[in-house]
Amino acid sequence: PHCAVMCATPCAAVAQGARQQAGFQTLRVLSYAAAGALAAASVGVLRESLQWSQTLRPLWTVVHAALLVLGLWLLLRGELPAWLGRVGHRSRPRRWAWGSGALWAAWPCGMLQAALLVAAMAEHPLGGALAMAAFAIASGPGLVWAPIWLKRLRGGRESPVLLLDVLAEQLRRINRVRHRGEDRAFTENA
Repeated sequence: PHCAVMCATPCAAVAQGARQQAGFQTLRVLSYAAAGALAAASVGVLRESLQWSQTLRPLWTVVHAALLVLGLWLLLRGELPAWLGRVGHRSRPRRWAWGSGALWAAWPCGMLQAALLVAAMAEHPLGGALAMAAFAIASGPGLVWAPIWLKRLRGGRESPVLLLDVLAEQLRRINRVRHRGEDRAFTENA
């Protein structure tokens, strides 16, 4: 459910046809497996040579700081930075869908990071790859079916921001209250 709610809209935006969706999902599973193998292998290497952890700490801090800045930007502005919003606009959509699947393991998602931690506990890279492939396969149906379900919910209309529209409507409904038989928003003076 988490993956379907959080990632269905971006998945639908980058992979719109059945062939694009198949390529996207296939490369997503492969990128997750590669990330799991890398996580397990890197933890194994760190386990064997603890002196590397001090060397990698500055790099790890920079990566986390960059993701924090991106997250704060998204939180405060509610839109992608211009440089990130231009990514993929010059290429053909089919290639972008497949490329997105290959890079989906880098998506800043807490659930994905938790799965990578589980994969990192594997003793061998193959175990990490299998753990992440299982996570990708388990989350795949929600990413495929959620956009279809949302499209049906909207009466068959296409929209690049399906999930955002549904959430905005729900927030509008929550914001309405009944006051003496009359609908009012919380922000209006009573």
